[in-house]
Amino acid sequence: MPSPHSIRAGVLIAAIAAAPAGQAQQGASTTPTSSFTIFVRSVPVGSEQITMSRGADGWTISSTGRMGQPIDLVARRVQMRYDADWKPLELSVDATVRGQQLTIHTTVNGTTAVSAVFSNGASSEKTDTIAPGAVFLPSPFWGPFEALALKLKTAAPGTSIAAYGAPTVSFNIRVGESTTERIQTAARLIEARRTALVLETPGSPLDAEIWSDEIGGMLRLSIPAQGVDVLREDIASVAARRVTIARPNDESIRVPANGFSLAATISRPEKAAATLPAVILVGGSGPTDRDELVYGIPIFGQLAGALADAGYFVLRYDKRGIGQSGGRAEAATLADYADDLRAAFKAVYDRKDIDRKRVAVIGHSEGGSVAMIAAQKEKDFAGLVLIDTIGVTGAELNMAQVRHALERSKKTDAEKQATIDLQTKIQTAVLTGAGWDAIPENLRKQADTPWFQSFLRFDPAKVMPDVRQPILIVQSELDKQVDPSNADSLEALARARKNPKPVEVVRIPGVNHLLVPAKTGEVDEYASLPDKHISAAVASAITAWLNKTLAVPPK
Repeated sequence: MPSPHSIRAGVLIAAIAAAPAGQAQQGASTTPTSSFTIFVRSVPVGSEQITMSRGADGWTISSTGRMGQPIDLVARRVQMRYDADWKPLELSVDATVRGQQLTIHTTVNGTTAVSAVFSNGASSEKTDTIAPGAVFLPSPFWGPFEALALKLKTAAPGTSIAAYGAPTVSFNIRVGESTTERIQTAARLIEARRTALVLETPGSPLDAEIWSDEIGGMLRLSIPAQGVDVLREDIASVAARRVTIARPNDESIRVPANGFSLAATISRPEKAAATLPAVILVGGSGPTDRDELVYGIPIFGQLAGALADAGYFVLRYDKRGIGQSGGRAEAATLADYADDLRAAFKAVYDRKDIDRKRVAVIGHSEGGSVAMIAAQKEKDFAGLVLIDTIGVTGAELNMAQVRHALERSKKTDAEKQATIDLQTKIQTAVLTGAGWDAIPENLRKQADTPWFQSFLRFDPAKVMPDVRQPILIVQSELDKQVDPSNADSLEALARARKNPKPVEVVRIPGVNHLLVPAKTGEVDEYASLPDKHISAAVASAITAWLNKTLAVPPK
């Protein structure tokens, strides 16, 4: 069940703080050079290195960089100078744009800007009127946006900031609302500010966003209409992740796995006992992080909070190769993910603050299948909670999803049958290794992977007999990715075990595969769901079962 799921892109201006207007700066400082990656339509096309320095007479922003197609630019030196109150003084550009030399030197005296320009083999001089306090924003260079990011730190929504795209072009930047984001990098937690902007450029206004850190340093610039994203190296790293939800006493840990470590978060009750019962959350398919963030819904982040409030120690982790976890996902199978779960279980089981006889595992979607595989070997699991987990083979589930999508499509009957026939050929080729000659190459690249093979082969009927733990099956009744009939199949398999432990089934009405209230439950509804909170009925059902299953026996 591929889940449609993420922020990708050093420390900049760490020593900078704007002084009150009119106050001279004492001494001088230069921040470390920071690198930004430039993306056009999600493809990295270049980088820019930016340095900011502060002296007694004001501020200097300098940058160099190189960008390939479609921008095709080499910036040997771009430098802006401002006085101590951030009034523009001087701009210098030395660059090559699409093979042509470009130099600009602009000096500002009050509200007059004089520019000497050499472009396309010709020299010219221009004189413009510039607004007091305008920021230099020559296009297409990104270092100049540092000044704008700093101004946004104190700019109120609805106000405007003047900009000068030397030479000639002047425009206003309308400041919108700001929101806060928390970004965990490999080095630290950044409290980011995300501000919406409208660049009122001549001809066509452009919506944009600037993300900045605690002291106003630019983290990210996005101009969606142009497909442009400029990201600072620390948040562009695969080791960076958005912290979508957190409790005051959350703790980040590393879990040793097979040659790498898993990045995880621990949530605890506010008032913890000496030893606690524990649960481990196992996410679904795709690039699932520890919060299981899907369409703005931090499924596991919310569930972890509810379980911690109920008195449980909760561990959730980024899947291998995702977020801050090591390892590689491209060669991983369901069995590999089960090994990762066992590593997480061992990390919890060995803690002195945990009651090792009361450690349960909760798997959502594919995570339920992973939990079942791990439970075959890990007999110390105290219980399993399987949420929206398949009760048929992966091959059957995958074909059912294809048929459901075709039923909702406008394809003709002949086109639908052709799609089913092709899907059948693909699955046969994946499972047998034969027949790939009849499959288009682009589809083979998508399907011929260790994970997909392990998923198609997965059969809960072969796994369940060796699962000895008590089981709670939670099924969302509006689930269109894992049909509710799967809960019936799982229940039958669980009850057919020899010497079975207790099995319970809870069906949650009005809730989709993301565990939130929905109208249709269809995947195409996910993006428009107004309620981004998982159903309280889900957390309540799980908590009630855990309280009963993991209860301390009377002495």
